[in-house]
Amino acid sequence: MRTLTIRETGATPRVRAMVSTKRLLADLSVFGKGYLRSRVGVFFALIFPVILILLFGAIFSGGGSSPISVYYQNLDSGQVGARFVSAMNDTGAVVMVQVPDSQNFSQYLLSQSASQGIVVPASFSQSFLTGGNANVTVYQNPSSTTSQIVLGITQGVVDRFNLYHANANATDVFGVQTVTVASGSYKYVDFLVPGLVGFSILTSPMFALVNISSEYKRDKIFKQLSLTPLTKAEWLLSKIIWYVLLTGVSFLMMSAAGIFLFGAHIGFSLGILPFLVLGPFMFVSLGMLIGTISNSPESAAVVGNLITFPMMFLSGTFFPVASMPAYLQGIAHLLPLFYVIDGLNNVMIYGNYSPALFDLSVMVVVGVAIFALAVRFFKWRED
Repeated sequence: MRTLTIRETGATPRVRAMVSTKRLLADLSVFGKGYLRSRVGVFFALIFPVILILLFGAIFSGGGSSPISVYYQNLDSGQVGARFVSAMNDTGAVVMVQVPDSQNFSQYLLSQSASQGIVVPASFSQSFLTGGNANVTVYQNPSSTTSQIVLGITQGVVDRFNLYHANANATDVFGVQTVTVASGSYKYVDFLVPGLVGFSILTSPMFALVNISSEYKRDKIFKQLSLTPLTKAEWLLSKIIWYVLLTGVSFLMMSAAGIFLFGAHIGFSLGILPFLVLGPFMFVSLGMLIGTISNSPESAAVVGNLITFPMMFLSGTFFPVASMPAYLQGIAHLLPLFYVIDGLNNVMIYGNYSPALFDLSVMVVVGVAIFALAVRFFKWRED
C-alpha cells in the first residue's frame, strides 16, 4: 500500500500525499449510501426533473392538443352562414358552441368567463350571392393564446370562402373584424396575480404542515401535547387560522406588486375573501393528512412533493388550462387548486360570480372531507 513520504531537506519537511483508490472508493460508497437514504434529495435530484419534463412536454406538445371551445352566434338565416360554422368545426382545431340569438353576446361571453367568440352577420349569405361585403366578428382577449389561435383559424376559413366566391372584380367579399372581450384589454399579469395567489395558498401551508406533522410524530411532540387540554381539532384549527392570516398578507403584497409595478387590472370585492379562507383550510388539512399517514418525514416530503408540484402546473397557475390537451384539462378539474385559481379569476378578472359560487361549493365539499380525514387519522399517541 502506498503511504505518505516525508523527505528531509534541512528546512521545513515537505509532505507528498499519494491518493489511495481504496479510501476514495470507501468514502464514495459511504456518501452515496447516505445520500440515497435521503428520499427528499433523491426526489429533487432525479424524480422532480423528470416530472417537469413530463408536465411541460405534455402541456406544450402540439400532437396532443385538444379543440378549443368557441361560442358563436349565427345571425344569418341563409345556408352560407351555416356552412361557415361547419367549416370552422371541420378544421378540427375548434368546437363551435351555439349561443341563442336572443342572448347579448358580449354579456354571455362575460358570464362564461370566455376568451373568444364569433358572430356571423345577418348579411353573410346575401353578400356571398350578390358580392357585397360582410365581416365576421371575432371577440377575443388579446392576452390569451387561444384567442390568437381562434383569430388565425377564422381568418383562414374566411380566406377560403373568398376563394370559393367568384365575382367579376375578384375582390374579397368577406372580412374579419375583432372586438375585445368585456371591452377591456387584459394582460398576462392580470391572470398571473390570481394564479400566484393560488400558488401561495397551496405551497405555504402544504409544505409547512407536511414537515411539522411528520416531525412532531417522529419526535413524540404530539404525545406531549396530548397531556395538555388542547384537542386535535383545536391544534389543527389554530394552524388554519394562522395560514389564513398569512394568505391575506401575501394576497395584499402580490396584488400591490402586480398593480403598481406591472399595471395589472384586477378587481377587489368581498367575493375574494371566501377563497382566501377556504384555500388555506383545504391545504392545511391536506398537509396534515399527508404528514400523519406517512411513516417518516422523508416519505412525507416525497408524497407532499408528488402531490404539490403537478398541482402547481396543471391548475392554471402559470398557463391557461384551456390551452392544455383535453386529457390534461380533465386532470386539472380533479385538482383542488384548480377551483381556487378559477374562482379567483372569475372574481378578480371577470367579475363573474355565478361560476365562482360553483368553485366555492367544490372547495367547501373537498375541504370538509379532507379536514375530517385529517382529524380522523391524526393521533396524539402512536399505537
